[in-house]
Amino acid sequence: MDWSDLIDTAFDVAGNSSSDHRAAALRTVEANVAPDEKPVASTAGRHPDHFRKGVLVLTTHRLLFLKDGKPPVPVPLSAVTDATVTRTRINGEVLLVVALTGSHRFEDVVKAEVFAEQLRAAARLAREATRKEPVAAAPAATGADLLDQLERLAALHTAGALTAEEFTRAKQRLIG
Repeated sequence: MDWSDLIDTAFDVAGNSSSDHRAAALRTVEANVAPDEKPVASTAGRHPDHFRKGVLVLTTHRLLFLKDGKPPVPVPLSAVTDATVTRTRINGEVLLVVALTGSHRFEDVVKAEVFAEQLRAAARLAREATRKEPVAAAPAATGADLLDQLERLAALHTAGALTAEEFTRAKQRLIG
């Protein structure tokens, strides 16, 4: 699978036949791709702030939300701590991605459970790859990083973006 196949598949799922939007999304992705970044999966979904569906693109490094040629909303996979799917009458399948960078909600996601599983697996691989890389900083810096990450999770929990169960799972994943 290459980038154009991934974008085409997601736009077909979204029901968007605009070749201009597809080309803009492809240009946006290709302009922001890291040299060793590969496509993994894609689907369609809607950000709560937008009426029309956009494209969720999963790569080996991050999750991207693309819509109408706008700059992508990136979520680094190494920061993803959880991905859950719920179903509502109004918003269909809702994908909630919890990351150290914040919480991201996507509504009316097509095949959300399958995509969430792919996202969890890719995030697990990204975290493992990060752990295997040699650490240049002193052990105290690693502890400080862990503390910063735990503080971000606590802030998300306090703000109501994470339930107590999500907070506990994310904390456990960080610690060990």
